[in-house]
Amino acid sequence: MIASNTKSSRNRHALVSDINVTPLVDVMLVLLIIFMVTSPMMVAGINVDLPETNASPIAGQDEPLTISIDKKGVIYILDTAIPKKTLVEKLKAITKAKLDTRIFVRGDKGVLYGDIIDAVSAINAAGFTKVALITQIKHDEK
Repeated sequence: MIASNTKSSRNRHALVSDINVTPLVDVMLVLLIIFMVTSPMMVAGINVDLPETNASPIAGQDEPLTISIDKKGVIYILDTAIPKKTLVEKLKAITKAKLDTRIFVRGDKGVLYGDIIDAVSAINAAGFTKVALITQIKHDEK
């Protein structure tokens, strides 16, 4: 009888060598939810009200360079406001004169059409060949 008591007391104090992954899974799920909620907010820093169209999305492998024109006509490269005169030289510096870089132009629907065309024509005249206008996809309401 004494032998059985010693054996059970030894088992009670034995170290558990299994890894408890439940706290790790909990933390990872919380981080996943946080990233899922915050990532759509980090897509574009400039508030531009894009016009809607039925055009299909452009597919590509590389990350495009985004130029935004807000409703006041201010031009932004990514999130940095720049003067209109320096648009081409800033683009060449950022792309390291790689003229096949994809450039997306986002123009607010309240900005004058001529301002958007001036920016696109300046980019095109500088030799950049892959320039596209960004719009919102129109959702048909039935």
